This record gives sequence, C-alpha cells and structure tokens, in this order.
Amino acid sequence: MSRVKILVSDKLSRDGLQVLEDAEDVDVVVRTDLDEDGLCEAIADVDGLVIRSATQVTAKVLAAATQLRAIGRAGIGVDNVDLSAASKAGVVVMNTPFGNAVTTAEHALSLLAALARNIPQATASMKAGKWEKSLYQGRERWNKTLGIVGLGNIGKIVADRANGARMKVIAHDPLADADEAQAMNVALVSFADLLEQSDFITIHAPLVPSTRHLFDAEAFSKMKKSAMLVNAARGGIVDEGALVDALRSGEIAGAALDVFETEPIDPSHPLLGLDNIVLTPHLGASTVEAQNRVGVEIAEQMVEFLRTSRVRNGVNVPAISDSARARLGTEIEVAERLGSLVAQLCERPSELRVTASGAIADLVKPLTRYVVAAFMERLTGQSVNPLSAMFEAQERNISIVEATDAGDDRPNLRVTVQSEDGLHTATGRRSRSGELRLVGLEGYSTDAILEGPALIVRNGDEPGVIGAVGSVLGAHGINVSRLQVGLDEKTGRALALWNFSGEVGTSVLDELRALPHIVSVRVVDI
Repeated sequence: MSRVKILVSDKLSRDGLQVLEDAEDVDVVVRTDLDEDGLCEAIADVDGLVIRSATQVTAKVLAAATQLRAIGRAGIGVDNVDLSAASKAGVVVMNTPFGNAVTTAEHALSLLAALARNIPQATASMKAGKWEKSLYQGRERWNKTLGIVGLGNIGKIVADRANGARMKVIAHDPLADADEAQAMNVALVSFADLLEQSDFITIHAPLVPSTRHLFDAEAFSKMKKSAMLVNAARGGIVDEGALVDALRSGEIAGAALDVFETEPIDPSHPLLGLDNIVLTPHLGASTVEAQNRVGVEIAEQMVEFLRTSRVRNGVNVPAISDSARARLGTEIEVAERLGSLVAQLCERPSELRVTASGAIADLVKPLTRYVVAAFMERLTGQSVNPLSAMFEAQERNISIVEATDAGDDRPNLRVTVQSEDGLHTATGRRSRSGELRLVGLEGYSTDAILEGPALIVRNGDEPGVIGAVGSVLGAHGINVSRLQVGLDEKTGRALALWNFSGEVGTSVLDELRALPHIVSVRVVDI
C-alpha cells in the first residue's frame, strides 16, 4: 500500500486510534474542532475519513475531497453523510452495524423498564425529600405485548431479551424474513396492527423518508391509551409536537426518548416539562465497551479497504459474503471487458442489461457495477469507478437492469445494450483454465479470446470471404493471431472476429468494406 492519509474528525476510542497509528504507511490526523469550511480545507488531501455522529459530510465537503476513497462511521447511523453525493464521487461509506447493537438494545430495554416503573420520577421525588409510594405505581412487562418497529440487528436483540422477560413480541418490518421471525418467536404484523395491539412499542428503524414522522398524530390516535413508546433509534421518526400533544392529553400513557429531531435538545422544549416521559441525551451507544468496539472495528475496516479495496459493512455498495467476494475477484475482468466491448458497438445507448447465470448468478449486483464502470469509461473517455458508475449512467438517462438466467447453468455473464442503432450483446466467461472467453457476440455463438484489438466483420456466408479479408490484411502487414467465425443459418450471414496485431487504419477499413458480401466492418479494443 502506498502511503495514505486518514483524518479522524470526531472523538474516537484510544484503541481505535491505536489501530490507525500502528498501521504501516498510514498518516493519521485528528481534528475534532472542524466546521464545514474547516473540514473542506482539511479533507483536500485525505484518503480516508473516520467520523461518528457529529461530523456532517455534506456535498460541499465531498466536492472538496479530491482524493477521498472511503468514509468510516464508528456506529450505525449514517444520516450525517450525504450518501448520494458520496456514491457519485465514488467514495465508499462503511459503518459498524454490530459494534454497538447490544449496547443500544440494552439501553432501549432499560428505558422501557424505567418508564414502566417510574424510576426517574421516583428518584427525583426521593431526592426532594418526599416518600410518594402510591404516586409512582408502575406496570409489569410480563405477559404484555411488545411491538418492535424495525427487526434489524438491534431489533432482533431486543426481541430475544423481551422473550426472555416473557413478553409477547410482535414486529413490523417490510424487509424482515418471515421464517427467521417465526424462529425467534416474533409475529410479523402490519404497522396498523402493531399500533393497536402493543402495550409497549420500541423503535429500531433507520431514519429514511418513509420513516420520518412515522409516529405522528394519526399513529398516536391508534395506540392504546395505556401504551408506552420508546425511541432509541433516530430523532425524526417521532413527530415531537404530536408526541407532546399525545402525552398531555393522555392519548398514550408515556414515552422514553434517547434521540431527538434537533440535538442537543432546546432547553425550552415542551418535552422537558412533562412528567410522563423519560429522557436521556443520546446514550444508546454510550458504553465503554461499545465505543471501544466500534472505534477498533472502523479503524480496521478503513485500513483494510485502503490496502486491499475490500469493503466490510459497506452502506452504499452491495453487501456480499466472504465466499462470494472471493469468487467475484476472478470475474471482475470479464465484466470490465464486456462492458468496454459493448460500449464500442452502440450509438446513444438507453439501457444496459447485465445477466448472470450458473455459479455467478448471485454476483450479478457487484458485477453489474464493474460492467457499467467500464462501459461508462469507454463511453465518456474519463475515469469511472464501480461506485460512481451508476450515477454517471443515470445522468445520461441510461437505465441499468440486473437479471439472472435460471435456464442457463453455465457461469456466463451477458451484457446487452439497447441503443439508437439497435440491440447489441456480448457474452463472456472465465474458462476452467483461467482464460477469458467471448462465447457470444451480437447474437452469434463464438469461442474467442476476450482480449486485444479485433476486427468484427459481418458478411454473407459465401465462399472466399475469409480469404479475401485475410489477403487485404496481409497486404497491409497486419498479422492475424486468431480467427473465430459464428454462423446464423437462418439469415445466411456470418460474424467473424479477427484478432490482430498492427494498425488497421481508415483506408484498410474502406478496402475491407468494399469487398463482395461484406455487410459491416468494425474495429474494437477488447
């Protein structure tokens, strides 16, 4: 690894910093006092940026980061990173989704217990010299229904702990696997049913457009009047104005919040004046163990990525297993060469379709990015990486389609482009011996080497055509290293791929096109 620079712009655990400082060829700069303009200046020559929740990585910051390759978030939430701008800039964003999962789940359950038993209020009362035993009568959690919104890493831990406490657990998560939920003794329900059935509700969903103000006045009106709400996920999922009204009117019995729409919360916020709410200052991940864990994890991920380009816990890249990643490495070159090849065949493309089959069918998502990157690079003449490629295509109104072919058990990758001049296609694979083979081109079956400059000649299937083309090339000192011919018996046409060394200029192409039975001639660099 050539020497790289990593900027740490939020407080990181000592052990996490030690991982960065001990890494060879890494220069570490710690600056935790930067506003947006200061970060723009500091990030100009940085390869990696490590953050927590305080640093705001905006489009302006990313525009100033001319050599930034990765952003590492020590924690789960990345709503402080402009993911669209990062992806467009080709910057990988990673987080640590498991490092503080237990800690956050434990805090949510602690909030629920404190809320149900009025522990903070009773403590404050006793410290004021009072003994108000009857005032702070609580509620049992045993045999009550807990509704979990979001059954991800944290939600699953909460469900496990709640089952241990003999609660009835239901959950709402459109992405949850029904079989997995059943194995965890969790019933998946609609959001409306969760609101109506739950005695306690705890939120463990990300803040995205579909979850912003998910808990609004309408949601509170559907909850039991005895229900209690816990949010240790993200501020903004709960409409705080509507929550204040619901707590004041008795529409719900209580709430506990660890996160807020604006942090730190305004001292005059009406939530602070309510008796039936428990508040903590975003402590979900704030344990010694969790902070040390996420600091070390993100430091290790950052160093590994800058050394090997391996992405762990990528937020804006497709997630693949270690076994799939190992197989992907041998297929990337096929994807890149096919993408580059079809870009040379088309005029003004509108759709690019990537189809994987056989043993590589599960790799279609990451392989598509490499196809698109090579395609866009050839099309634009500019450097394009697999992350920014999708945005480059989108900006040019080129639709990207990923597909698998269950009817083909061979490990083929087929790239098809729809363009103004028609449909173009190329199919390739890596052979058992490791060679890159072109096994299909423009609808013709082939078995050619997928490399080097080549002539693609379409012609009528007539005697003497191959000899005539060879004679022209030989007369101009162009050496032919390989020749592969595909035949379409229905049309009576053939497609020949001539691998050559030398230079085929315009005059040679004109001479070839003038030969009898020649339909078209094109030079490509595979």
